[in-house]
Amino acid sequence: MSGYERVEELNIMKVIAETLNRCNDMTTMLQTVLEKLLELTKLDAGWVFLIDTPENYVLAAHHGLPPALSWGEYMPMCSGDCHCLSRYRNGKLNQPVNIIECKRLNEAVQHAWGETNGITHHATIPLGDGEESFGLLNVASPGKEKFSQEELTLLQSLGFQIGTAIRRTRLYQDERRRAESFEKLNQLAGFLWSADDFYELQEILEKEGCQIFGWSSTGCYIKNEEGKKPFHMLTDEVKVEESLAVLPLMRQKDVLGYIWIESQEGTSFQPGDREFLHALGRHLSLVYESIALKEKRQELLLHEERKRLARDLHDSVNQKLFSLSLTAKGAKEIVSKYDSSLGELMDDMLSMSQQSLREMRSLIWQLRPVGLEEGLISAMKKYGEHLGICIQFDMERLPDWSRQAEETLWRISQEAMNNVAKHANVNEVTVRLFDTEEGAGMTVTDHGSGFQVEADDDRRTLGLISMKERAELLGGKLFVRSEPGAGTTIEVFLPHRKERGE
Repeated sequence: MSGYERVEELNIMKVIAETLNRCNDMTTMLQTVLEKLLELTKLDAGWVFLIDTPENYVLAAHHGLPPALSWGEYMPMCSGDCHCLSRYRNGKLNQPVNIIECKRLNEAVQHAWGETNGITHHATIPLGDGEESFGLLNVASPGKEKFSQEELTLLQSLGFQIGTAIRRTRLYQDERRRAESFEKLNQLAGFLWSADDFYELQEILEKEGCQIFGWSSTGCYIKNEEGKKPFHMLTDEVKVEESLAVLPLMRQKDVLGYIWIESQEGTSFQPGDREFLHALGRHLSLVYESIALKEKRQELLLHEERKRLARDLHDSVNQKLFSLSLTAKGAKEIVSKYDSSLGELMDDMLSMSQQSLREMRSLIWQLRPVGLEEGLISAMKKYGEHLGICIQFDMERLPDWSRQAEETLWRISQEAMNNVAKHANVNEVTVRLFDTEEGAGMTVTDHGSGFQVEADDDRRTLGLISMKERAELLGGKLFVRSEPGAGTTIEVFLPHRKERGE
């Protein structure tokens, strides 16, 4: 090689290096450097294949392709196989190849796809940085069937420069993508922390997450409150498989459930997304823990408020009703000696005051249930004894339900037993408790007076509405079956929380 040729070669490498350093966009960089390389080497055509996996490649840049290879938006270059790709997959293309007869051009001639402009052969140069290979650079000119060793050496040096720039650009794009992902995560976190319960958290993740990140869909699975294991168990690590990511919801070291996310249609999660997905999983776990603590706090506040109200009623209204009852009894002893009609009125006053006193004590009992801490069955028995009602239980096994389900069934059973004590004219009821995979159920049956459901009076209607509302708060249903003289049956079913989530 002459001194002039050496200077020219160094000049080409210098210009290519400057061109590569001007841009951080992969497509623009490869297209610009390819055009500059062809100009400096006085070649006519070239194209670059980026190869992420042996099976998948993309035409990343091209210049000067003949009509036979550029028709149909470069269809011949974007599909099918060729000699250079086959050798790359087999690991036999580690150095520049001097002569390759182009299979795509041969097929173009065979099928009369158009003019080839005299191009029949090309040189192929692997693009890499010494550690990793990224694709292939192909160059050609009309009538050129052989490249000299000097030309191949120069092209190999340029291929190394381009490969190094590809790695740098990918690292830059990964870092930029990471920064954008965390910026979007910060935006999504603002919405997630506004959730008041887990179902609202799911809705926010689905709506805002898909809008901010472009995800196709999201979903979740939470272990039910009886502590049963999920139908399949994953680890406490983030799992990423192409377009699907699965994030564990954690409380300390316990896995509470999983959130899964499908990437935008037609795209896959990248290795650089794992750090961001870990951060999203931690955010979701903290939000879920905050919601659980908030719910417990609300339950405690409600429990304390009930106890306060029960104390106030006991210390004020209950004592006054008791005093009224004593006063009415004493007044009856006095006035009945002088006027029998006044004595009858005092009897009515005494009876109403005693009835009101009993109802007030029942209300205080409901506000501050005694025995629920020992379980639903114990609470029902004690409340039945308080009302003078004998309860027959019908169940296959002792149920193990969530606190919310037991609290709801307890309140509904209280209202049902109150109605029996007031209106049924019997002192026996049968309570059936059952458990299915879908949820918890209870029936309360008496063989008392019964009533016409459609023609119910105001007091009973209010009680029935209260029971139905309690069931519906947990996504359940309540039915009342009754006829005059045929008794009454209250049926209630509460789905498990995991069913509500689905």
